[in-house]
Amino acid sequence: MRFTSRPKMNYMPGTASLIEDIDKKHLVLLRDGRTLIGFLRSIDQFANLVLQQTVERIHVGKRYGDIPRGIFIVRGENVVLLGEIDLEKESDTSLQQVCIEDILEEQRLQQQSRQEAEKTKHLALKERGLVMPRPDIMDEYGVQHQY
Repeated sequence: MRFTSRPKMNYMPGTASLIEDIDKKHLVLLRDGRTLIGFLRSIDQFANLVLQQTVERIHVGKRYGDIPRGIFIVRGENVVLLGEIDLEKESDTSLQQVCIEDILEEQRLQQQSRQEAEKTKHLALKERGLVMPRPDIMDEYGVQHQY
């Protein structure tokens, strides 16, 4: 009987594979929709992250603004997406950077517009006899609760 050796793995399982990405610039998309950009300084087995020189990037249309956040600790369960930023291609973008005040105002107007559209939609559905549960009284499983 002859035994052959197993082929070597070229990757490490789980979050250990991110050890090679330490000290590189990353984009992190959070569960609440925020986008963070910073240098990955630490990661653990739960995918908790420590980012340094972090900015929160806000996009509205083809414009964006960066809010400096400094050192940022992110709990792993809140990470939706983590990706390395190619520093050579970072400046190749069709997006226009604007000041923080301008992007926050544009974001406020966009959110206000979305809320008005949502109200109009709910009124139209209500006129047709359909009632949609409000998202603020639903839990993460879509079950409606009365508070």
